[in-house]
Amino acid sequence: MKIPKMILFDYGQTLIAEQKFDGVKGTEAVLQYATRNKYNLPAEQVQAKANEINQELERFDPVKRHLFQIEIPNTMFTPYLYESQGIEIALSNSEIDTVFWNAAAPGTPTEGIKDFLGYLKNKGIRTGVISNISYAPSVVAERINRLLPENAFEFIITSSNFIFRKPNKRIFDLALEKAGLQPDEVWYIGDQYECDVKGSLNAGMLPVWYIGALDMPYTMEEKHSMDKNILTVKTWSEIKQYMEV
Repeated sequence: MKIPKMILFDYGQTLIAEQKFDGVKGTEAVLQYATRNKYNLPAEQVQAKANEINQELERFDPVKRHLFQIEIPNTMFTPYLYESQGIEIALSNSEIDTVFWNAAAPGTPTEGIKDFLGYLKNKGIRTGVISNISYAPSVVAERINRLLPENAFEFIITSSNFIFRKPNKRIFDLALEKAGLQPDEVWYIGDQYECDVKGSLNAGMLPVWYIGALDMPYTMEEKHSMDKNILTVKTWSEIKQYMEV
């Protein structure tokens, strides 16, 4: 097995394990900054509208999300959500993202990831991030850098900034261009089979399926694929054995 020159990481449930999403808590936090709430709507009702719109757009559907390969960033979604309900928030869009995300889905580094990133740094293996995420790029970078302050990520690519969502090959190709590397020189590590494993495999990278913090059950296809053409690991220390030659 060829040792990579670079390893690219997914964000959610790969680098950072997030708590179960609670949109009402996030909306409650944002509404504390409301300067106008024309209809005196509670957080539950505002979030219900967000859920309704997301369902209409088929955003975040756990079954279909790999089919949704163009991102709708929160910088577009959030203004419509609040202003269409007569609500004005005294925050910028990125500030709304920060307040909402920190309340709705706080996160902690996955177990062992800090040591693994240090291991890669010591071996001279470059690192970066590709994430399907609707939060503002600066907000995503702030969270990653705050929770993993010793990281050496060369770039953090978000679908909110670059249009395309995994498994679309274009977002992987963008990372290769930024890294100046060929696909067979790069490994991609992520927790989602359709977006991360299939996406990076189609881009010519070696997929590493990290299931240590997986928050969704496997399908039969996924179970069958665990031992074929990819590495499947539950801990970060498992990956090291493939890199010791």
